[in-house]
Amino acid sequence: MSKTRKILIAFSLLLLVFSLAAMARSSMQDFAERKKIKEIAQVWEEESNKGGGEAIPSSSTAKTDAPAMLPEFQELYRRNPDIAGWLKIDGTRINYPIMQNLQDAQFYLNHDFDKKKDKDGLPFLDEHSRINGSDILLIHGHDMKSGRMFADLLKYKKESFYKEHAAFQFDTLYEKEEYEIVAVILSKVYRKSDDVFKYYQIEKATTPAEFESYVQNIKKLALYDTGVTARYGDKLMVLSTCEYSTANGRLAVVARRRS
Repeated sequence: MSKTRKILIAFSLLLLVFSLAAMARSSMQDFAERKKIKEIAQVWEEESNKGGGEAIPSSSTAKTDAPAMLPEFQELYRRNPDIAGWLKIDGTRINYPIMQNLQDAQFYLNHDFDKKKDKDGLPFLDEHSRINGSDILLIHGHDMKSGRMFADLLKYKKESFYKEHAAFQFDTLYEKEEYEIVAVILSKVYRKSDDVFKYYQIEKATTPAEFESYVQNIKKLALYDTGVTARYGDKLMVLSTCEYSTANGRLAVVARRRS
């Protein structure tokens, strides 16, 4: 066997070893991430299913007119006060805390609940959304190949799935809420100079006329007719994730809060 061939074989073996080691590290990291999410969800589910417990005020001043935090959020809030709510959609793996870091709007694009680096991140509120001050809540989440985060939103491309899952649960720290789906749309992230409707520019839908225009544009992009619409005064939620049928593609599920 020639010296050159021996070198190539040795190099190939080293490359194989490094590749296997990288795969093992990735698998271990994925396992740890899944375990952490499961643990957080278990805390929320257990307290939520109790349907009781002593509520705590929303601020340390303990004012009598302050809203009370739901019991299922108390432990999680103590662990990380960036938690803003909880999203759960039946028929999917979406059962996650919704985060918002007011100092860094995209912090949870690549951080976990304990603020450690994590490629999956967590679903998070857009910088222009405030739970108690916005007519439209825009929530971003990754479309992960593993199926985690917002990957299962793509199931809504099929009208048959929508018909069986036309509503979902979103709880704020202080109130349990239900949302019914208005539309499922395919869009993309456009250049700033493009003169086209951009569903993610929620800050431009604050007046009654702007809100109505926003809803009508959403309806034009809808993949199918849900028979549900919204009017100014309704609270909308937009769940947004990547969709790879086009460059910079996005899928968004738009829903209104049930009164």
